Amino acid sequence: MRENTSGWKIRFFTIWTGQQLSLIGSRAAQFALVWWLTTTTGSATVLATATMVALFPQILLGPLAGAYIDRWNRRRVMMIADSFIALISLWLAYLFFTDMMQIWHVYIVILARSLGGGVHWPAMAASTTLLVPGKHLTRVAGINQMMNGALAIIGPPLGALLLVLLPLHGVMLVDAGTALFAVAPLLFLAIPQPTATNGATKKRSSVWSDLLEGLRYLRGWPGALALIGGTMLIAGIISPAFALMPLLVYEHFGGDAAALALLQAAIGVGLLLGGLILSAWGGFKRKVYTISLGLIGVGIGVLAVGLVPVHLFVFAIAAMFVVGLMNPFFDGPIMAVFQSTVPPGMQGRVFALLGSLVSVTAPLGLAIAGPVSDRFGIQIWYVIGGILCLLVAVSFLFFPAILHIEEDHPGSEGIETTVVVESATD
Repeated sequence: MRENTSGWKIRFFTIWTGQQLSLIGSRAAQFALVWWLTTTTGSATVLATATMVALFPQILLGPLAGAYIDRWNRRRVMMIADSFIALISLWLAYLFFTDMMQIWHVYIVILARSLGGGVHWPAMAASTTLLVPGKHLTRVAGINQMMNGALAIIGPPLGALLLVLLPLHGVMLVDAGTALFAVAPLLFLAIPQPTATNGATKKRSSVWSDLLEGLRYLRGWPGALALIGGTMLIAGIISPAFALMPLLVYEHFGGDAAALALLQAAIGVGLLLGGLILSAWGGFKRKVYTISLGLIGVGIGVLAVGLVPVHLFVFAIAAMFVVGLMNPFFDGPIMAVFQSTVPPGMQGRVFALLGSLVSVTAPLGLAIAGPVSDRFGIQIWYVIGGILCLLVAVSFLFFPAILHIEEDHPGSEGIETTVVVESATD
C-alpha cells in the first residue's frame, strides 16, 4: 500500500535536488581523476581494471545489501552512504595535497566509492516508489534520465575547468563539500518505510531468507529474467567501450581533456533532451516498445562511433549525442517496470539483484577489452557493441515473456506490505 501524501512533490524533489547537487561535484571529481589516470598511464588495461574494481562491490555485495536495505531505515542508509563517499573524497584530497597519490590508491578509492554507491542507489530507487505516485513513475524516470544528461553536460566541463583553476586536491574538496547538499534534506524530511507483515503477526526472517525470497521472486518472473539477460549481454560489450572513451579521445582522435569533456557533454545534451521527451510523453503504453526503440537508437549511435575516421571527430560528437538522446527510452522504462510491479517491501532486494546481475558480465568484457584494445585499437568495441544492441533490441519484440512483462509478474501472496511514515528525527 502506497502512502497517500498530497505534498509528495515537495518532499521528493527536495531530497532529489540535494542528491543531484551532490552528484555535480562527484561528476567533476570523477572526470578529473579519470583524466589524471589517463595522462599518467596511457593504458587501456589500467582504465579497464579501474572500471572492474568499481563493479565488484555491486556484483558481490549488492544482493546482500539489498536485503538489509529492506530491513533498515532507508533515509539513514542514504545519509550514511553519502557521508562515507564524502570522507573518501577528503582522503583523496589529502593524498593529492601531500603528493602521495599512487595508481593503486585510485583502485582503493574507486572500490570504496562503489561500496557507498552500491548501498545508496537501491535505497533511493526503493524510496522513490513510496514517495512518488505510481502513475508518475515513468515520468520521474524520464526526469532522472534528463538530469543524468544535465550532469553529463555540466560534470566534464566543470571538471576540466576545475583542473585549470584548482590543484587536484582542490577538485576533490569540491566533491566532499557538495555532499552536504545530499545529506542536509535527509536530516529534516521523512521517507516512508515499508514493513512486510504476514497476516496480523509480523515474523522476522533471517537476512539470508530475505535474500532467497528476492531470488525466488525474480526466478518466478520469466519476463524479468529475459530482460535482465539481454541487458547483461549489452553491459558486457558497452561497458568497456565507455570505460575506454578517454583513450578513444586521447589516442585515436588526438584530443585533450577539453575534447573528452565535449564528447561527454554531447552525450549529456542527448540525455537531457531524451529525458525531457520521456518525462513529457511517458512512453508507449507497453513499456517494452519504448525499451526496444531506445536500444535501437543507442545501437545506431554506438556503431557510428566505431566507424568514424580519425579526422572527423565532429561526427563522433554527433553519434554520441544520438546515444545520449535514445538512452532514456531504454533505461527509464526498465526502472518504471520494476518500480510499478515489485512490492515496496521487496524492492531493496530486487533493485540490488538487478544491479548485480546486469553488472556481472561487465568485468569479463573489461578483462578482454583492455589488452585487446592496447593491441588492436578501441573502435572495435564500439562496432561490436552497436551491432549487439540492435540484435538484442529486435529480439525483445519476439519474446512473449518480455512483451507481457508488466502483466505476467509474480503476485504478492503471503506478503502484505504496509507503509510506516517515520519522523525525521527518528
